[in-house]
Amino acid sequence: MARSSSSQPIAAESFNGLDLLSSAVVMIDERRVIRYINPGAENLFAISQRKLLGAPLARLLGEPAGLGTALDNVLRTNWSYTGQDLTIARPASEAIHVDCTVSPVDIAGVKLLLEFRPIDAQLRVAREEQLLQQQQANRELIRNLAHEIKNPLGGIRGSAQLLERELADPQLREYTEVIIAEADRLQDLMNRLLTSHSMMRPAQLNIHDVLERVRRLILAEFPDVVIRRDYDTSLPELTADREQLIQAILNIARNAAQALGGKGEIRLRTRVARQVTLAKRRYKLALELQVIDNGPGIPDEIRDKIFYPLVSGRDGGSGLGLSLAQSFVEQHQGMIDVDSRPGRTCFCILLPITDRT
Repeated sequence: MARSSSSQPIAAESFNGLDLLSSAVVMIDERRVIRYINPGAENLFAISQRKLLGAPLARLLGEPAGLGTALDNVLRTNWSYTGQDLTIARPASEAIHVDCTVSPVDIAGVKLLLEFRPIDAQLRVAREEQLLQQQQANRELIRNLAHEIKNPLGGIRGSAQLLERELADPQLREYTEVIIAEADRLQDLMNRLLTSHSMMRPAQLNIHDVLERVRRLILAEFPDVVIRRDYDTSLPELTADREQLIQAILNIARNAAQALGGKGEIRLRTRVARQVTLAKRRYKLALELQVIDNGPGIPDEIRDKIFYPLVSGRDGGSGLGLSLAQSFVEQHQGMIDVDSRPGRTCFCILLPITDRT
């Protein structure tokens, strides 16, 4: 079949059937140039086809996490892809959340068909609220457990110290030293569980100063990791606890570096998000901060539990880093989410910038 050049419009009759669909359909060529959108897409994105034909897809969708890689994979493998709960930012109004199915086609110069289905806003809010309640219950359970463990742990350590003083054989003292060292390690673990809700010290700060601090710490620990910066320097300052934010982002970035085995690439990306609802509050502006790595991805069996305390995909991991990161972000009235597949894992943090509207 003859293909039309990207500069020429496609005959409307080529896709008459798609005009009748209630779902939103966008068709693009191999260069991700929009060749067609149906009335459903015009309604969903509140923009006319006339303004979009011949424009890059990014003008319509922005850069939702994971979608670009998915489009490349569909073109390469010729297999369909479905992405759930993608966030599409819109300059003048609230972002919309959609599920997106990408299918390979080869007709009239079109290579990919994207079908969007909006997620009901109330359903999304209910899902987030349920998740927050579940996470809070888990943290309360862990903290209560930590309290119960601290007292007998102190007794074990004290008894081992007394026993050490009575032993003359240096070889036997080695055993008591092991007991004391392991008791100290568990004590530190319990303290970390119990102090995640320490008093905040909010102040005006530049998020990029925080990210540069995290970058230096990661490079000092993992010198073979490449860290790329993609900063929006127009972002206003935040009111936040500097140390808590450093620790939260450091935990995420260190987790990424460990998943990479100390060799790979991490990208730190900042953007502004507009008209965002966080924890049932409406904000004109929010910070969108992404930590992206090109590692193996999060194992399927723990993907839905990655923020739970004591859940780790790494041998020897405590499973506390991401749980503490989530706790610190929530104390700032923010949200943290993750999208992961082999070759790309993206942790996305949303933090409010302005007062409630």
